[in-house]
Amino acid sequence: MLKKKLLLFITYCSVILMITGCASGNKSDINIGCMKGPTAVGMVKMLSDSDSGVSENNYNYTITGTADELTAGLLNGSIDIAAVPCNLASVLYNKTDGEIVTIAINTLGVLYILESGNTISDINDLAGKTIYSTGQGTTPEYTLRYLLTKAGLDPDKDVNIEYKSEAAEVVSAMTQNKEAIAMLPQPYVTAAMKNNSKLRIALDITKEWELLDDKSTIVTGVIVARKTFIEQMDQSFKVFIKEYEQSTKYAVSNVDKTAELLEQFDIFNEQIAKDAIPYCNVTYIDGEEMSEKMLSYLTVLYEQNPISVGGKLPEEGIFYIEKNKNK
Repeated sequence: MLKKKLLLFITYCSVILMITGCASGNKSDINIGCMKGPTAVGMVKMLSDSDSGVSENNYNYTITGTADELTAGLLNGSIDIAAVPCNLASVLYNKTDGEIVTIAINTLGVLYILESGNTISDINDLAGKTIYSTGQGTTPEYTLRYLLTKAGLDPDKDVNIEYKSEAAEVVSAMTQNKEAIAMLPQPYVTAAMKNNSKLRIALDITKEWELLDDKSTIVTGVIVARKTFIEQMDQSFKVFIKEYEQSTKYAVSNVDKTAELLEQFDIFNEQIAKDAIPYCNVTYIDGEEMSEKMLSYLTVLYEQNPISVGGKLPEEGIFYIEKNKNK
């Protein structure tokens, strides 16, 4: 009798092990892409968990220096989900007739005005100044021109904006001209301040924007996905949403560990990341709040240059809003 019970127990354990083994080995493969920069900060914990085999999905990832490779991957289907600049999400939606949709905002504003003195306290103080910046013909230029115009300044007459191709050139220009002002994104702001102790953050561009309209803000980065992928992999996609949102919360509350991961993934230097992360405005905003903030921001870009958002403002279909998410 004892032998029979023991045999039954062993059989039961074997069945349980087989079931759990099958479940743990039946992960969905999802191809993800991101760029080296602030929009990748919220993703690294999830990617690390995937590498360690503890995530519910298996994430194959591509980390690039520019958006070109991500765009190509989304268009040819080799990338399912990607973190991209906000305006690129609109361009892709328009270009693909709605195939690329936006899931969530993952990064708000990352631009700051730096100076070595103490002369700048609001946008109006930029009058008569030389401002060095990167991003000519892209969202940093449109953002700066919008703020200057709203402050009553003519961007082409009242200030002297000199654009550089790289952030390192901006930092070098500031070193040569002690009275120069610079507009830079994180983490370059932090890197510049580490190299020059006289530099200070004079203006937070995001806060200046929000002073104009407290319901609007700068949206730097978003998460997009192929609609076909969402429809075909609905449950796995919902798992992604859960794991990604948890990953962004981890990044904000565990800065030191996230900085370590960012260096492991060759995205940021760890020491710079520790200081930069709190200024990167990493977030997770979905649903109606996402659509309101993103459309408000895209409207400003459209008014500056329609091409920046793909020639026209996107329709409401650009937003993927999960139903009954919290139920």
